[in-house]
Amino acid sequence: KQTDPQRELVSENLQFTVDGTRWQYRDKVYLLLHKPIDYECSRNPQHYPSVLSLLPPQLQERGVQCVGRLDADTTGLLLFTDDGQLLHRIISPKSRVAKVYQARLAADLRGDEAALFASGTLMLEAEKTPLLPAELEVLDARQVRLTLHEGRYHQVRRMFAALGNHVEALHRISVGGLALAGLEHGCWRILGCREIEGIFATQ
Repeated sequence: KQTDPQRELVSENLQFTVDGTRWQYRDKVYLLLHKPIDYECSRNPQHYPSVLSLLPPQLQERGVQCVGRLDADTTGLLLFTDDGQLLHRIISPKSRVAKVYQARLAADLRGDEAALFASGTLMLEAEKTPLLPAELEVLDARQVRLTLHEGRYHQVRRMFAALGNHVEALHRISVGGLALAGLEHGCWRILGCREIEGIFATQ
């Protein structure tokens, strides 16, 4: 047990205990959370609790940030980190990290959605550039899986709204090569270096 605040410690394999919980020292931290519905991706939420409230105080106080955002009524894979370089690498339009969503629609598909999304010509309201091509997999008349390579504001919902439909439920399945892998709603875990690199494995 070390009590000297001036003593220099070797950080490699360093472990410490906070309030009875053992932690492994990490220069940067990377987290995966299975976001439940009715949580906001904000430090200053307006209507629902912050997703940060699902993390222990020790991680909140590190200043971890959401890597991109999910709407309060969207569930699924959400990443956090205090590594600014990695955060920007993932969300940068140049990276084109694939993000896969499953959506339930209010009305049956028209039949031309996959072709329109793949065309790279679809325009959203108030946007000046068309969307990048996206891949649509039809699961049934009102259930789809959509793969995006960019992250515009409310993109999935606005894409279907542009075609006269409405997304009733939305769930993010994966980001790049990283998936939830059975993590329960509201639960989180720390990611290893290989998993972080796996985010870019599908590029």
